[in-house]
Amino acid sequence: MKEFVSIHTSDDQPGVATLLLSRPPTNALTRQVYRELEMAAAEIGERDDVRAVILFGGHEIFSAGDDVPERSLLNSAEAATAAQVCRQAVDALAAIPKPTVAAITGYALGGGLNLSLAADWRVAGDNVRFGVTEILAGLVPAGGTARLARTVGLSKAKDMVFSGRFIDAEEALALGLIDEMVAPDGVYDAALAWAQRFVEHPAQVLAAAKASFDL
Repeated sequence: MKEFVSIHTSDDQPGVATLLLSRPPTNALTRQVYRELEMAAAEIGERDDVRAVILFGGHEIFSAGDDVPERSLLNSAEAATAAQVCRQAVDALAAIPKPTVAAITGYALGGGLNLSLAADWRVAGDNVRFGVTEILAGLVPAGGTARLARTVGLSKAKDMVFSGRFIDAEEALALGLIDEMVAPDGVYDAALAWAQRFVEHPAQVLAAAKASFDL
């Protein structure tokens, strides 16, 4: 039974599933949340009724990143385990054999930004703030810097990681962190429109097309 992550489908949106992260108020990421995300990714990957997936944190905030109080209490062995749990979850999201889109609202910081980078496409509200903010809390990113570098380039990724600075949606669009910028209340609908483009394609063909990028 998952407490913070759920999968939603609707007859009004055939072929599209929403993978919802809900841990109010900021969708902070704990080891439990990461494990639930990994389980949900595996489940959704096996569902024949799903052709495309929306990764969503709700209408207020995508995710403010890792739960800093939890991370600050970990010893070195526990921190290493937590980092592995994080990587496994994000890799599982990236490996979903269907087109995936992150619908980003509010903030996507640290581990939250890392989650969004596991999606094939990213749409955000024009008021969203992004950042790799772990260094501001005296922490090291638990993972995802390689994926960030592939997305924005090595030097820009290092600038983000070393500085921990916040980036607005316009800069995120220019950097390639997001693919589409819309009004805040249109984020989910824009993600749905992207996902619905693929629901008529054969599932095996979509999976093979996605896998071809890993060759």
